[in-house]
Amino acid sequence: MTRTRDRATTPEDLARLFVERANAGDAEGLAELYEPDAVLAYPPGSVTVGREAIRAVCERMLAHAPRPFQVEEALPTVRHGDLALTSTRPADHTGGRVQVARRQPDGTWLRIMDRPEIRPGAGAEG
Repeated sequence: MTRTRDRATTPEDLARLFVERANAGDAEGLAELYEPDAVLAYPPGSVTVGREAIRAVCERMLAHAPRPFQVEEALPTVRHGDLALTSTRPADHTGGRVQVARRQPDGTWLRIMDRPEIRPGAGAEG
């Protein structure tokens, strides 16, 4: 049976959904927040390309990351047409987490680029 998950109706929803799914240990659900050919700058110093590769990275991250994850303070979203630049002020003081999201034909949003910039050994958040 296919699992139905909430979808991001705004770019800002993506961080909340990431935290909810990470806290549930749902690596597949995390990967669904990304377009099929999205780019994730994680693990640190690496680039992960594609939803399946992102799912595998999320599985490894969830196996080692302390929980619960918390939704971090969002900085103002910058929009240009169907693109949005979202970012949060990291609780771990690593500088910033930045994502580019794109509006899908059905009006929902998915990440196309994500740079979580985290400390080595820490889990990715929001």
